[in-house]
Amino acid sequence: MNIHLTREEGRQLLSQKKKPTNKFNAKRVLLDGICFDSKAEATYYAALKLREKANEVTDIEVQRWYDLIVNGVLVARYRADFVFFDRICCARRIVDTKGVVTRDFRVKQKLMKACFGIDVEVIR
Repeated sequence: MNIHLTREEGRQLLSQKKKPTNKFNAKRVLLDGICFDSKAEATYYAALKLREKANEVTDIEVQRWYDLIVNGVLVARYRADFVFFDRICCARRIVDTKGVVTRDFRVKQKLMKACFGIDVEVIR
């Protein structure tokens, strides 16, 4: 989940008492006023912003939701870490940063392919 905060609000959020740790030991990171779920996600976002300045990518969306509907029934919801248009390969890309690829993610990845014909890329 992304939260847009001021620098001071972000510092307060990150300095709060320790919460129970994530089951994968991911640390939240604040970058450009956006609170990312992991360091890997924030690092990829920083690289995307550099590519955007170099005019290699456009239309960057962070944490975009997709409804996965099969035969008129909402089966699941998938939240993509990043959606953007890559001008080098002339394609819209959906990228998810993962330290651990779970069974739930694999199912949602297959549903994205079945419902929308979209291949979700995994960055480790």
